Parts: sequence; structure tokens; C-alpha cells
Amino acid sequence: MSIGVLFEKGAAVTKSATKVEGNQGKTVLAQLVLPMAALIRGELRELVMTLGVQAIAAMLEQERTELAGPRYAHNQSRATTRGGSTQGTLTMGGRKVRVKRPRVTDLAGNEVPLSTWEELRAGDPMSARVLEQMTVGVATRKYARSLEPVPEELESHGTSKSTVSRRFVEITQAKLDEWLARPLGELGICAVFIDGLHFAEHVVIAALGVDAAGAKHVLGIWEGATENAPTCRAMLNNLVTRGLDVETTRLFVIDGSPGLRTAIRDVFGKHALVQRCQVHKMRNVESHLPKSKQKAVKAAMREAYKSTKVETAKRLLHNLARTLEREHPSAAASIREGLDETLTVMALGLPRTLERSFSTTNPIENLNERIRQISKRVKRWRGGSMILRWTAAGIFEAQRGFRRLKGSAHMSKLLAALSSSRSDLCQSDEAVDVHQEVA
Repeated sequence: MSIGVLFEKGAAVTKSATKVEGNQGKTVLAQLVLPMAALIRGELRELVMTLGVQAIAAMLEQERTELAGPRYAHNQSRATTRGGSTQGTLTMGGRKVRVKRPRVTDLAGNEVPLSTWEELRAGDPMSARVLEQMTVGVATRKYARSLEPVPEELESHGTSKSTVSRRFVEITQAKLDEWLARPLGELGICAVFIDGLHFAEHVVIAALGVDAAGAKHVLGIWEGATENAPTCRAMLNNLVTRGLDVETTRLFVIDGSPGLRTAIRDVFGKHALVQRCQVHKMRNVESHLPKSKQKAVKAAMREAYKSTKVETAKRLLHNLARTLEREHPSAAASIREGLDETLTVMALGLPRTLERSFSTTNPIENLNERIRQISKRVKRWRGGSMILRWTAAGIFEAQRGFRRLKGSAHMSKLLAALSSSRSDLCQSDEAVDVHQEVA
């Protein structure tokens, strides 16, 4: 619908209001008169709202005229007649407003639906508005205040705290169900970041995938009591069910959780290359040291992780562990634990920028931080379903700002390295089969 406005003395008169329906190409023309004083006062929002209501009324009346003929015109052959009008409800500006709806009935008294009215009701912008307002921090009790004003003659409702809250629950649950059911097979995921996010007595495991172009995709979330192997395995199995092929060699970047590592091995087996987050490893080592030594040890570990060769990094880390062995054996053991998996990406020979991107869980940590910002206003969590819905709301908001992974221009290097790793695995399997046949 396009509306042109002509200015005359004392009034603003719209030139036309046009509506096209499907393939019928039906056009509705109407003259809408608005007081010029509204323009002079600068009440543009109210003007637009009033203009929209008048345009809707004109469109409905035009369709009724086409179906039942002009008012007071007698036509013995027509099959429908005017049935007066009734009150109807439409969503405008994030709230529901009552408008007069003209009626058409057949000769038996049955109401004939107006296609214009059905189309206007079919779209519900209130759903998007409620979700948008809640995610940007508007409280349910202040929702009405955040909306644009409507003309006084329009009766509005549907903005109470309870109504907005119910609407938010319905929207987020529907979007969550749809999002968790979408197929993943066509995304071409070559790397997956996995991390847990804690809410009260619950933990949500999230998986962030990276495709061949370096674009990020949140693959799924799963709620559990702890970040243990069964919870992680359930989430991974859900991804497999939705199309994440277990026969494809992928890189998995994790924080070092034993349960998560076990789950990846159980579900993806030898086709999974696992990179332990170097930042988490440094934090774990620091937790076993007094503050006086934390800075120096952290610097030494960073220096090792900056190495260009895996052998050099291993030597530096083992030397550091030996220096800590006597006074801080727990810190030394932490350095040695999973040491090889903290250097998985380094062994792939990737460009430095891309190597750094896959050496830590920072990409999914940024996602988790956005989820925390969205959900921090919740003071009381009422079960896992509520947690999942708010997590999903945070994800939907975070996805708007997703950028490609740093170093994404070199993703072809990672794909080549993964392909090479797969070839090595196949050759290893063939060698084992030959050895077994000879034996």
C-alpha cells in the first residue's frame, strides 16, 4: 500500500491508497482527509497511525462494495448483502487495537469473510515486537511505556505484564522448537566449538559451528544438571540426528571438560580432532599456584603457545612442568594433562591468525557473554524449559552481530589439513587390517 499526500488549505488530503491482492491485481482507491493541524503540531506518529486506520477502513469498505454492491443500491441478482459492522481486533505498533469491521452475509445469513481482513490479521508484528523489546532489556511491566502512542480514539489492549509475559513465552518456545529441529547437513560444518553455561543448578551445553567460509552457526543447545558425559553425549547425538555426519573429519574446540571429551570420542570417534582451549589450560594451571608465581608461569605458557613448531612448544611446556614439580606438583600435573591436545591446531600448520582462532574457545565465549547479558534480569529460574527459552533468545540476538571467524580467508588451509588427517587415518586403518591378516 502506497499513500501520496496532497496539501490543501486547512487540510491534508491523501492522493490514493493502493492494495494489490495475489494475482487478482485489485486496486483500492480512497480519499482520506486529515486535519492539517496535526501536521502543524508535528504529531507525525499519531498522523501515520490515523492514516493507517483510515486506509484499512477504506480497503475493507471497498471490498464489501465489490461483494455486496454500493450502499442503498438494490440488486435482485446478487448473492450477498451488507451485514452492518462489528468490532474487530488488529495488531498495530506492538499492541492490539479495536477497529470497526464491516460485515458481508449471504442470503442464508452466514457471514462471508473479507480477504482484506484475513490478510491483515494473518501477520502478527506483535510477536516480533515483544521479543525485540524483551531482549533489549524492557521489563514486562514497562512494555506499554516503550510503545509509540496511538490516537486517543483507538481502544488498545494486550500490553499488560501478564499478557506480554505469556506472549514472550509462546514466541520463544515456538522459535526454539523450530530452531532445534532445523537440519544441519547442508551447512558444511568443519569445526565445532563447545562450551557450557551455568544457570543456578542447571547447565546449558552449546555448540557453535564454523563452515568452510568461516561463517558461524549456533548448532544446538542442551540442558542438564552438570557438564557430564551423558549430557554432552545427548547434545552431540541430537546434532548427528539432524545431519552432522559422524564420518566427516572435524575439529572440535573444547574447554577441557573430561565429560565432553569422552562424549566426543564416543559419538565421533577417530574422526574428531580435539583442541583443548589454551586459555582454560592456563587458568587451570594458575589455580594451583600462589599469586606470586601466576604471572611468570602464565607468561611462560604463552611463549610456548606462540611457537611455530609443536616440538618446540612441547619442550618448553615440559621444561616448565619440571621447574614446578618440586614445589607445586599439582600445577606441573595440570600442564602435562592433555598437553598434546592443547597443540592440535598448531600441528595442522595453519596461518597464525586462523591458528589463534581455533586454539581457544573465545568465539563461543563471546556468544555465552551475550546470553548472560540478555538473561541477567531474570531473578528466579523456573526450570530447564525457561532456561532454554532465554538462552535461545540470547542466541537469536547474538546471531545478528555474528562476523566471520578471524582468519576466515585461509579456511581452505584448515579444510586441506582435515582432509590430510582423514587420509592418514584411512592409511592407518589399512595398515592395521593388513597386520591382522598377516597375523
